[in-house]
Amino acid sequence: MRTPRELLVTLWRQRPRRVLVRGGSMAPTLRDGDVVVARPGAAVRPGEPALVRWPSRPGQLSVKRAALETDEGWFAVGDAPAASTDSRTLGPAEVLGPVRWRLWPRPGRLRAR
Repeated sequence: MRTPRELLVTLWRQRPRRVLVRGGSMAPTLRDGDVVVARPGAAVRPGEPALVRWPSRPGQLSVKRAALETDEGWFAVGDAPAASTDSRTLGPAEVLGPVRWRLWPRPGRLRAR
């Protein structure tokens, strides 16, 4: 059984988070300055945009497309390969949760590819 503190930590980690997109690696799907909603802890489907981080850059969060799940983590790539530093360079990523909605400037649902 979980303690009240463990339950609060779990709920905190799973609540939806607003994320500001920086850079052009996800263009044309997402652009620099877009605000999206990430769902930490929710299941991610291949082809879906996701909030990720790499072991070699633990302090940096990125929005990339979760392309393929492997034994070591997810192969995550940007939609604009020439503008993206992703799993092709950094190796497998840890996917924190899906990014399914853009809040600003063009609100709407984001689709998997």
